[in-house]
Amino acid sequence: MTTNFKNTSTMGVSARTHRRKTEQYDVVVCGGGLAGFCAAVAAARQGARTCLVQDRPVFGGNSSSEVRVTPHGAAAFHVYAKETGIISELLIEERARNHETVFENGWTNSVWDMTMYDMAQGTENLTFYLNTSIRDVRMANARNIASVIGYVANAELELELTADVFIDCTGDGIVADRAGCQWRMGSEGREEFGELHAPLEASGDVMGSSLLFKTKDLGRPAPFTAPDWAAKLDNPDFFYKQGRNPNDMRGGYWWIEIGVPWDTIYESEDIRHELTRYVLGVWDWIKNKDPLTKERAAHYALDWIGQVPGKRESRRIMGHYLMTSHDPLNNTVFEDEIAYGGWFLDLHTPGGLLAPTSEHASSEGYNETSDYMVKSYCGPYGIPLRSTIAKDVDNLMMAGRNISVTHAALGTVRVMGTTALVGQAVGTTAAIALRKGLALADMPSQAIRDVQQALLRDGCFLLNSSNEDELDLARSAQVAASSEAVCQSGEVRADLLAAGELGPQDDALRQRKGQWIAISESKLDRVSVCLTNRSGGPQTVKAVIVPVDHIWDYRTDELPALATTELLVLPGDYQWIDWDVRLDVRDGLKAGSFIRLDLHANPHIVWHCADGIVPGQPCAYEMGQGKMRRDWNGPTRSFRVEPAQYAYAPQHVINGVTRPYRYTNLWRSDPRLPLPQWLELSWEAPHTIRQVEITFPGSLLWEYRGYAPFYRDPQCPRDYRIEAWVGGEWEQLLAVKGNYQRHCRCTLEQPFHTDKLRIVIEATNGDPSAAIYEIRCYA
Repeated sequence: MTTNFKNTSTMGVSARTHRRKTEQYDVVVCGGGLAGFCAAVAAARQGARTCLVQDRPVFGGNSSSEVRVTPHGAAAFHVYAKETGIISELLIEERARNHETVFENGWTNSVWDMTMYDMAQGTENLTFYLNTSIRDVRMANARNIASVIGYVANAELELELTADVFIDCTGDGIVADRAGCQWRMGSEGREEFGELHAPLEASGDVMGSSLLFKTKDLGRPAPFTAPDWAAKLDNPDFFYKQGRNPNDMRGGYWWIEIGVPWDTIYESEDIRHELTRYVLGVWDWIKNKDPLTKERAAHYALDWIGQVPGKRESRRIMGHYLMTSHDPLNNTVFEDEIAYGGWFLDLHTPGGLLAPTSEHASSEGYNETSDYMVKSYCGPYGIPLRSTIAKDVDNLMMAGRNISVTHAALGTVRVMGTTALVGQAVGTTAAIALRKGLALADMPSQAIRDVQQALLRDGCFLLNSSNEDELDLARSAQVAASSEAVCQSGEVRADLLAAGELGPQDDALRQRKGQWIAISESKLDRVSVCLTNRSGGPQTVKAVIVPVDHIWDYRTDELPALATTELLVLPGDYQWIDWDVRLDVRDGLKAGSFIRLDLHANPHIVWHCADGIVPGQPCAYEMGQGKMRRDWNGPTRSFRVEPAQYAYAPQHVINGVTRPYRYTNLWRSDPRLPLPQWLELSWEAPHTIRQVEITFPGSLLWEYRGYAPFYRDPQCPRDYRIEAWVGGEWEQLLAVKGNYQRHCRCTLEQPFHTDKLRIVIEATNGDPSAAIYEIRCYA
């Protein structure tokens, strides 16, 4: 049998090597890492016709399965500081879908890529091009970009994308560079801005790029022979005395890093090759040479080696404000704040593997109380909109590691959790500017409130702004609930401690430690702590109660004491030691605020952690120089208070803040009562309501890698319904099953006219209490 095929081939013409296409948008975002992705989604959600261009086959940049850097952010150093908004939606979704453990770098799989791809596909007003590199920029005039030129590598297609606003999230700042923007690259000298972290002399030094790898435990011997061209590493000091500890056989190792003497932009392929040589050399050392790791690594085989290095630094585009390291270290308050950060000033040693030592904190063994860590600990701090608006081109913004910061400040703002927040803010700003007909340069002075309120409504958090949306009907409502949890204690299960299941020695008072306690009443009669004294004789511990501004108020020397005493602790385990403080408003106690109970150092005494989390009430320890930092031994230390504090009132859901900050800001039902529990809004006159927006608790306490595969936060409501009061009874408007997202927008099928609305929480993902941070209602 003969089959005839239609001949559809065409003769090629040598002068025509590819096709060309021109498209027009409101906003074009160049670069699809977390900053660019969040910028594009935000602009599209705000109604702007948006195009996202990414030069790789997947979204995510350094976080993607091609590079596999774990997204870090403020939550690594500050409790309840997890980034929210679009990045939170993505990370919560990925953890709920993904079977893979995320322990550190190297373990990101394609489920993360597909989570981002799924969001992009489902976002109205968003068009995207993958495998598309920006080649050039065409200017309308000296100060305005007309279009960018992209090339789709596997389609022989040239794209010309025109727009009103362009956002450069390319990392290297290629759009800004081609448009003629001023940029900086390298390290500023200390004299220029007086930055403690800056080198004495300015140089072209930048942080390097890293190449990651992953291994697999085969359960049987897995030999490895390095190729001849792999790096030859034979000196234990290179690893153990220079901050390159091969501590985990599963892979990772951000310290496989190289930058200078190669140019991080123009010689990136040379850097990639050198990094590949070193990955193989490092694994050869671990598998075949190092007596400390050979046996541990015997059954591990290389499973994946990256071939796209994760880049940390190149061009930084000059904007209308240049952030220096003084801003994060001193928590500068910006009127045009649009995001926050909280990673430490993490400046990697230029040269990486070629330098005498690795990154400073690593070379010091991650000593959390070293001089370097103390002077580098910062935040949470605000980031200004002006640092994202190009100074030299009127319709260009930036997001990512290329924003307007010094080299020293880049050490903290460059991490992906932070850049994602900046990206969402920039995309939101671009769309609002177009809608209002304002120039980008005028947005910080003329429309910053609109930007901030839009970000808050979209699930973000800002340090110095709260919900003031005039359209939010919930703000004028009266609030009631079926029950209310009280805060009376953070208890200790002495049976587990006595059985050795928790190690009390880990919580010895080797330095000052503090516990935040929410105060709802202007009265505090007694506080108690659970202590162990194993010295064999009586010990005393200095105890102090100080007022604090918020949960990240880490000051120890500047705060006036409300009360001070010496606690006597006799020999013995798990003793509740009482302190009759008898504080009230005359002593400076303030309802609706936090105090911090501090115990000073006595290494013979253990202050036990509580069994479980008391929501919104964290603990910390002193790291030095009058400063505390989050305590990883437990989110809450043991304490009891009399009288009990009503720290989770229903009224918190309309106070405008959606996480613990200056107070708990959470409604929580009584955990002793069964679900369902409800929260009710009521008005003096009926309102028409079409949309209800709810912020639930969950996924704030730890950073991304602290959550398990298929994770759904127990505090987050799973099944809930929305009801309205109609004709003397409650009528169901909407029912949701299987929820695990924190920020939920519920659009009703028809607008509803009512003077009472309530949220009924039927089941959580594991917690005994129903809980809500915020409810908003819109017509």
